Amino acid sequence: MNAPLDRPGPDLESDRLCRAAGALAASGQDEEARRQYLAALALSPSHFTALNDLGSLFYRTDFRMAARTCYAEAVRHHPANPVGHINLANALLADGQIDEARGHYEIALSAAPDHPDALQGMANLLQGLGEAEAAEAFRRRSYGARQVVVHPYRGVGRPCRVLALVSAVGGNVPTRFLLPQDQFEVQVLAVESRAAAQALPAHDLVFNAIGDADLCAPALEAAEAVLRRTSAPVINPPGRVRPTGRVQVAERLAGLPGVVAPQVVRTTRANLAKAAQAFERPFLMRTPGFHTGRNFVRVGPEDDVEAMAAPLPGHELLLIQYLDARDAQGQSRKYRVMMIDGRLYPLHLAVSEDWKVHYFTADMAERPDHRAEEAVFLADMPAVLGARAVAGLCAIAERLGLDYAGVDFGLNPDGEVLLFEANATMVINPPDADPRWDYRRGPVEAVLDAARAMIRRRATSRQG
Repeated sequence: MNAPLDRPGPDLESDRLCRAAGALAASGQDEEARRQYLAALALSPSHFTALNDLGSLFYRTDFRMAARTCYAEAVRHHPANPVGHINLANALLADGQIDEARGHYEIALSAAPDHPDALQGMANLLQGLGEAEAAEAFRRRSYGARQVVVHPYRGVGRPCRVLALVSAVGGNVPTRFLLPQDQFEVQVLAVESRAAAQALPAHDLVFNAIGDADLCAPALEAAEAVLRRTSAPVINPPGRVRPTGRVQVAERLAGLPGVVAPQVVRTTRANLAKAAQAFERPFLMRTPGFHTGRNFVRVGPEDDVEAMAAPLPGHELLLIQYLDARDAQGQSRKYRVMMIDGRLYPLHLAVSEDWKVHYFTADMAERPDHRAEEAVFLADMPAVLGARAVAGLCAIAERLGLDYAGVDFGLNPDGEVLLFEANATMVINPPDADPRWDYRRGPVEAVLDAARAMIRRRATSRQG
């Protein structure tokens, strides 16, 4: 039965509700926006915009499973729409479901071969698999249509306008929590895109988010070309990021008082056996440009180095001296300290029985004693680390000269810093809602507040 002519049909009313929800979300009223999207779906359960945009709202507010459900429903009801496939693929890729993500990118590209987001998504997937040449082919195809991505300001009063420079290759500083939309208007520019050669959008400050010097050398050069066209203050100038590859950092920080920097060598596969002879076993081996423990192995006394290298992607590999951070019980500790505008801020301590220590896989969630140890570190970093290590960290911050950076490290029995990593790509993620992490909320927010205050202060100096 048709609706009367003087009443909008369900789809038309859902369109109206979606427009209202979009406006609410843009002004920061996320909860009311969610209600409006749900009202639209109550009228039209298969409405694409309601499903897709509610999914994006869920994703932005860290309800990742709910977001995936919405995207999956959008794809189920609208299989020919590439946008739903792209968003679902992005969510799947973030969760490590490579094959499923690839399938949805391929469907999107079959429907829209030149869609920049589908091309970029496939490039990111292939880059993560170590297929750099194939990734670059997709990435280059995405440049033509790629424009500046705007994350609108949702606060009150005049926004602090940030131009964020990123690399399409990856290796960027995650800025989602660093630059919230209730405090900043953020315009994201991929420096390899054609948009980088066009007029720059109005901005008060540039945040160079290109942080991985091993992966992004061409992008850092492109960023310098962009910066020659602006007089705005710059956070992390590319020239300071460039010498922060793993080899360069180890060389630059070696010999600093209170710091033990590892020997690091970058080698081709053809020269791998010879290069490995210079290392005492065990030593570490990884593909440059990867983080969070991916493509990273330990070569033990009995291991065949060529066999250990075989699963690692890429033409070149990093060989890294193993610095033993285990205690008498065989547990390893990895501290992370952020360096914001020259000051040190404790971010986390991870304790694990594995040599490869990362916070999200460490023995923290189920170990109250480890969380208690971390709480003490966050409350009184100097007392836990000791004067020698704190002095070493201060020396590292001064030597790197970055506005925003972090250092991962252990401690040896002499109270020296065992350097694992120091660069700009360190992410600051607030803890989830689990009350076990309540002790972390204040210290993490203190780091974010310090970074945001630095950005506003630098931007204000130009506005004035």
